[in-house]
Amino acid sequence: MFWNQKIETLTPAELSDLQLKRLKKTLESVQNVEFYQKQLKSAGIKPRDIRTLDDVSRLPFTRKQDLRDGYPFGFFAVPLREVVRIHTTSGTTGKPTVVGYTRNDLATWADLIARNMTMVGVTEDDVFQNMVNYGMFTGGLGFHYGAEAIGATVIPSATGNTRRQIEMINDFGVTVIHCTPSYAMHLAEVAEEMDSPLESLRIGLFGAEPWSDSMRTELEKRLGVTAYDSYGLSELFGPGVAFECQEREGLHIWHDCYLVEIIDPVTGEVCGDGERGELVVTPLAKEAMPLLRYRTGDITMLMEDGCICGRAKKIARITGRSDDMLVIRGINVFPSQIEHVLLQIAEVGSQFMVYVDRINHLDEMTIDVEINREYFSGELADLSRIQKKVVKELRDTLELRTTVRLVEPGTLPRFEGKAKRVIDRRNGL
Repeated sequence: MFWNQKIETLTPAELSDLQLKRLKKTLESVQNVEFYQKQLKSAGIKPRDIRTLDDVSRLPFTRKQDLRDGYPFGFFAVPLREVVRIHTTSGTTGKPTVVGYTRNDLATWADLIARNMTMVGVTEDDVFQNMVNYGMFTGGLGFHYGAEAIGATVIPSATGNTRRQIEMINDFGVTVIHCTPSYAMHLAEVAEEMDSPLESLRIGLFGAEPWSDSMRTELEKRLGVTAYDSYGLSELFGPGVAFECQEREGLHIWHDCYLVEIIDPVTGEVCGDGERGELVVTPLAKEAMPLLRYRTGDITMLMEDGCICGRAKKIARITGRSDDMLVIRGINVFPSQIEHVLLQIAEVGSQFMVYVDRINHLDEMTIDVEINREYFSGELADLSRIQKKVVKELRDTLELRTTVRLVEPGTLPRFEGKAKRVIDRRNGL
């Protein structure tokens, strides 16, 4: 299924021509941003110097801190009167990142979401429940307008009040849901407690945080949906940057709107196809806030070209963020790896918390894991057996010794938005 088959299936030559044309237009637009004026002047680069797509590697990187330093409107390339909407990131570590949209930007964004949803089989006959925040977070309104563009019936339920969410799914015959994967697990848990089968559901759209294939299997089993991965960042419109097609072997990134590179996060050198590194994106169709080589911090790789669906290149599913990666005694650990291990152990649930401490100059990782209700007997022998099993499986996968504490079902935090499963208590970290 296609929303815009001509654009979604451009030939490599057609796509390259369009990307270069849009890259040159973006370079002209950023001349209105003081930050880029200084950066390009310092690098000795003028827009006319960029003659091929490979020349993008000559341009300076843009980092999240640069956007924070430009708070509030330092990265807008158009007058404020042309900005019809503003979103921001959470700003939990300082000033938030401010993102502006022109009317054309909003139309482009809705079109990208419509492409994604159509690609996985959402149509005007579907009832779509959008269970994400509708405030400054981009996920709510982004998916809302994309679903309306398709003609689906939209229920803007937002976050919270899980029992009411479940009632709406059943009362309104909801067929498609959108939320974070961690909230979807909570939704399944509460539905089971209510003995309320969600029989109308057929598609689940999940994103905003890395999640494993094991969680996909668990969500599909418990919710009765086909689960698809959604990827986006507020700085790049929001959700809609990349999405799985029905093959579910990587995420199609919309190359007509985004020029993509994978770099070594330490050296900044460009990686080849199949080499995992940090995703760097230059948006090609943004008016209010064009960016050059934005370092997303997300870890992925470019996959081989070609897909049965006929669309362009894909990126692998996000395995984590470079700034979420934990370095424990010299070993790199992502929360998604821990999740993957735990979801394959029947005796424990999907809920966990990770604590990192420095004890006697050594890094120590402790993981609190909820026991699955079906296996919770309270018998010490059973608890000891389960604990040893979890420790072994984590050690075999992470190649790292961890401390595992088993806790009663329902005692760890549940998250309506992005899950915050790591608390790093090392000094200065």
